[in-house]
Parts: sequence; structure tokens; C-alpha cells
Amino acid sequence: MGANTKALKSRIRSVDSTMHLTHAMGLVASSKMRRATANMNSGRQYAAAFSDVMDVLMACPECARSPYMQRREGVRTRLIVIAGDRGLAGGYNANVFRLVDSMDKEKVLPIGKRACERYHGAFKSSERFSGDEAREMAEMLCRDFLAGEYDRLGIVGTRYVSMMSQEAYVTWVLPLERKEEARPIDAVFEPDEETILANVVPDYLAGVLMRVIRESFASEVAARRMAMDSAGKNAQAMIDDLTLAYNRARQGAITQEITEIVAGSDA
Repeated sequence: MGANTKALKSRIRSVDSTMHLTHAMGLVASSKMRRATANMNSGRQYAAAFSDVMDVLMACPECARSPYMQRREGVRTRLIVIAGDRGLAGGYNANVFRLVDSMDKEKVLPIGKRACERYHGAFKSSERFSGDEAREMAEMLCRDFLAGEYDRLGIVGTRYVSMMSQEAYVTWVLPLERKEEARPIDAVFEPDEETILANVVPDYLAGVLMRVIRESFASEVAARRMAMDSAGKNAQAMIDDLTLAYNRARQGAITQEITEIVAGSDA
């Protein structure tokens, strides 16, 4: 019985240590949540404003000749895959990888430590990915697209629905697609619409990339906070059960000792 109480006490200490760890990680996630949400919202606003400009350009008949708007018969797909730098975020990383695994692709460009490990890419942090890095990657992708090295470009990230819900998704970037409801406006473009479109596509791609990265990071922080809250509650419930079992075992040991003493005195 003594060995049983000793094992239970050791298990309680172990679970309590885990609970303190999950609580600390939850606090870190909470501290990052406000800034991550602010960055996500600013990224959304920037991308929405740039999309309005792109819609105006793509509605111009002259831009229909742009190689960026030409649909190709090939199926060579290049994917930018955004995952987290860390684990312990519930199904955040797994959901992204599951979506990527279900898709046909020729090449993956990973961002985030977990994605870089899975797809064997040079490390690029999803938390600290900069605008300069986005611009450099966008220019490379545009050059490769114009050179015919791939036919379609998508970005796989995670959409922030709420603190409780995040979902993996893919947004297709190249070739550009004109919205059916888009209509040309009465404006003069210098030097011409097609040239302007060619010049702004790298900036547009960089903006979309930063928007998805920032939204994915906010989703990661939210997922980790919820996962740590859940793990903390589970750990507390386990401690309560183990404590009850420990008290019962200790009481049983005491009762047994009293019984043995009484039996010995009667003899």
C-alpha cells in the first residue's frame, strides 16, 4: 500500500509540473494575441485596398493580354505552405499538412519551422517573416511564372474565424483572375494599363503573402491558447482524480495498520 501511495504522489507532482508548463505557455500565447490580431487586421486592410486597385486594372480590356492573366493548359502547381514555428497548438499544423497532402503539386515553398522540416526547405520563420522577405519571394515567383516554370500558384494558410475556430485553406494567386462583376472605369493610365499591371503584380503578391502569413500566425496563437487552456483543465481534472485516489490509498493504509495493531494486542 505504501508503494501505491508513493507512485500516486509522484504522478501528482508530474501532472502538476505539466499543468504549470501549459499555464505558462497559455500566458505567452495570450500576451501575443493582441499584437497578432492587430497585425492580421492591418494586413487584411492593406490587401483589400490593393485588391480594389487590381480589380480596376484587370477589368481593362488591355490587361487581358498580360501573361499574368493567361490561363495555361498545364497543371504544374507551386504551393507556398505556411505553418507554425512551434507545436502544441492543437490541430493547427496538422490541418495545414492534411490539406497540402490532398492536393496535386509540383513544388512546395515552406514558411514556418514545422513546414520547413516537413518539406525540407531552408528555415523561414512564420512569426518573424518580414515585408522584405515577402517582396523578394514575390519577385522570384513572378520571374518563374513569366518564364513558364509553373502554371499555377497557391498559398496554403489558416483562416482566423474566431478564437475558437481556425481553418486551413488555399488562396490562388497566379494566374490573375478577373471578377465577373468587374467593369472598366473611365480613367487614363500612364504609360498604359498592361505595363502598370506588370509592375504592380509583385507588390500585390507580396501583400497577399503577408496577409496570409499574419492571419495564419494569429490563428496559431489562438489555437495554442485554446489548446493550453484545454490541457490545463485536463491536468487539473487528472490531479483531482489522483489526489482522491491517493487519499483513499493513504486511508486504506492507515486502516490496515490500525487493524494490525488491534489484532496484535488481542493476541
